[in-house]
Amino acid sequence: MNFVEVAVQNVRGFSPTGRFAFKSGYLVLKPPTESSPLAGLALALLYADGRGGDAALAASPQKPGKAALTFVGQDNVTYRVLRELGGGGSLHRLNPTTKQPELVTQDTTDANQFLRGQAGLPPRTSFEQLYCLQAAQLPSRRPRGAGRAASTSGLRAMSTPGMPALRTQSSPSLPGLHAPSSPGMPAVMPASDLPAAEAKLKELEREYVFCKEVDNLQFEVDGLNSQVFDLESKLRSTDGLKEKLRQVEAAWAAEPTPESLGLPQDIVARAERYPKLIARKDDAIARLESEREAAEEESRRLPDVEPLTRNRNFWIAVAAGVACFIAGLVLPAQARYVGLLDIPAFGFAAVLALRYVDELQYTDKVRRKGEMFVVREKKILEEFEAEAAAVRKAMEVFDVDTPADIPPRLQRREELGAEVAQLRAQLVSMEKHPEFVEAAHQLPVLRQQIELLNAQVSEKGSFVRDVREVEREMARLKESIALARNPQMLMGGLMPGMEMTGLEPLEDPAPMLISLTADVLATDMHAVMGMLRERCVQYFGALTDRRYVGVEWDKDGRTVVVGASGRRMPLGELPPREVDLFFLSLRLTVVEKVSARVKLPLLVEDALIGVDEAKLPLLGRMLKHLGTMTQVLHVTAHPGFTQLADGTINL
Repeated sequence: MNFVEVAVQNVRGFSPTGRFAFKSGYLVLKPPTESSPLAGLALALLYADGRGGDAALAASPQKPGKAALTFVGQDNVTYRVLRELGGGGSLHRLNPTTKQPELVTQDTTDANQFLRGQAGLPPRTSFEQLYCLQAAQLPSRRPRGAGRAASTSGLRAMSTPGMPALRTQSSPSLPGLHAPSSPGMPAVMPASDLPAAEAKLKELEREYVFCKEVDNLQFEVDGLNSQVFDLESKLRSTDGLKEKLRQVEAAWAAEPTPESLGLPQDIVARAERYPKLIARKDDAIARLESEREAAEEESRRLPDVEPLTRNRNFWIAVAAGVACFIAGLVLPAQARYVGLLDIPAFGFAAVLALRYVDELQYTDKVRRKGEMFVVREKKILEEFEAEAAAVRKAMEVFDVDTPADIPPRLQRREELGAEVAQLRAQLVSMEKHPEFVEAAHQLPVLRQQIELLNAQVSEKGSFVRDVREVEREMARLKESIALARNPQMLMGGLMPGMEMTGLEPLEDPAPMLISLTADVLATDMHAVMGMLRERCVQYFGALTDRRYVGVEWDKDGRTVVVGASGRRMPLGELPPREVDLFFLSLRLTVVEKVSARVKLPLLVEDALIGVDEAKLPLLGRMLKHLGTMTQVLHVTAHPGFTQLADGTINL
């Protein structure tokens, strides 16, 4: 996850109106004033409570403040949160296909649940304590002793029926609680305030039980949301295939068919045999021309047929036959047999006449072959045109030069059709996979369970203090009550709380940070300690000039440091500045290790002001190193960090 852009209008600590684009790496953000509440603005946008508390971020109460945050979630989808500070807001996401924003919801609760379950945001406490590094979080800047009992840090409105609202104030919650006379010493409570303190303690115990119930419910919701996210990821595994199938189907539908172009269905086969058709036509024409030439040559060799009227033998035979016939009529009876000679004479004349007819017929047949060749040629061309016309039309339709270019234009549709069938079969196979089917069945069940748990949380009151904060306040109040009952402990020099409550003079940040890290990584604290120890020692040793060479944690995460001389001491025995350096070392270690699995931007707001000037370049290089693993946004006006940054932005 990384921030892409922040747009503001009338927001405290920023320009009156501006849009600030972020990139990956280590970025230095220069505020127009002394500080810029980037972390507070990000928390107000990503974890809105819907109660208007973010109106305090507006630069001018007379004008409404507006802000928008664009970021890429853990699911690689771009989201945009828009809010009017103190008012409503909306959540949008970028459609990866159309590249246009789409409204997800305008309901604050739905938006928070969607960002947790879909975009992969961690719980607010985890994001605030692990990825928002602010000066107020340094152990040396947090109130000590009983004076911290009424601190407003981590306090949220509580609307549980039957339980009074907690007071929000910066002064001690119990009357008569006097400030300590020396730094690091707890306040002394007058004995007259003991009843009120004990009543307050009982109230805190009831609140602790209530907060624990809400925290357990929220933990269950977070676990179910994580399962929902995993199931939705499995169900979304087919989104890419479905999108590809839609694209291929659209391309397949857009491809032309022979019928849509007015071409015969077998145009591809015709185009493929078109060269053979031309060759067959050429062969037929060539044979016809050869026969025509032979017929013409034969016609030229034929002699002219002599007319029968000019045939002398014909007329002689006719004359002989006539003479014999007349002689048979006029001669005496004994000589009339001469008349029979007219038969062979007329027969010969008839033979000559038949030969003449045969010669005329043959000559006419030879000479009429030319007309037959014309008819045959016309028939050949007509048959060719009937077959080639569709191919020529297809060449015009597809604007190609040769028939060989026609099949690829139409075979594209066949290839797309085969690809569509293959993708559909693949999609059906994926959707029938047991894991996919199980995810589809489990998802509505888990969502129903989440709705029921959210309803229970809403009934109890969603806006409650963190359980750890209530525990710390109870411990501090118990310490004050015990000290008020036995003031000799303070007079004798015994540090109150060391034996009674287990509190250190400065709060050990490790238990909370290790616990939150274990929640983010969904593992146990022991595994987290093993993962963080070596790197934390490297950071801490570098920042303290190797005065400390080891860090150890007990089962609850309380810290013991090992000095260069081998001495082991609780973290609270270190000077406040070195406790702050340990806190910074642990925070940087957590971000480095967690970023290998869950990438979230680190927001740094002047958390390094109290650090020695000589250590700032080293811390800058450490932040630069973290910028290679996740996005680091450092709000500072210090000029030394600009030289190390991958980019500088003027807010």
